[in-house]
Amino acid sequence: MQTIKELLDFKGTGEVQMVGPEDTVFDAVTRMVEMNIGAVLVSENNVIVGIISERDYLRFITVQGRTARNTPVKEVMTAKVIYVTPDTSLDEVMAIMTGKRIRHIPVLIEGKLQGIVSIGDVVKQIASDQQVQIRTLEAYISDGYPGPPQQTEG
Repeated sequence: MQTIKELLDFKGTGEVQMVGPEDTVFDAVTRMVEMNIGAVLVSENNVIVGIISERDYLRFITVQGRTARNTPVKEVMTAKVIYVTPDTSLDEVMAIMTGKRIRHIPVLIEGKLQGIVSIGDVVKQIASDQQVQIRTLEAYISDGYPGPPQQTEG
């Protein structure tokens, strides 16, 4: 079973995008658009204090008739950030994300940010793993699977 660490190793951690709680929602959304991402973490004094996503923008700015240029991130961010550790399995992360209806989740070790993964990252990796399993099983069924290495005497 694959872990988040393996996913981050494959995907790369890149630079996780951050905004401050006093930054405007416009600044956060602009960063998301520029980086082609769906969420940014909110950090204050190098501590993650929230996350703001495109969904938050729709829910708290567009629908409520507020203006992104005048609304600070702290008023619309999700303050209770759910996170995982690198040793969390992809299946566990998928369950957390679908159960909590979240699309982005930071990866932390003892409070230190390691990266962030999206539901798309997780789904792609699980689908890729399943394709490998399918090909292996197809090869096994058709006698094309080499099996364990044979030991030679000598």
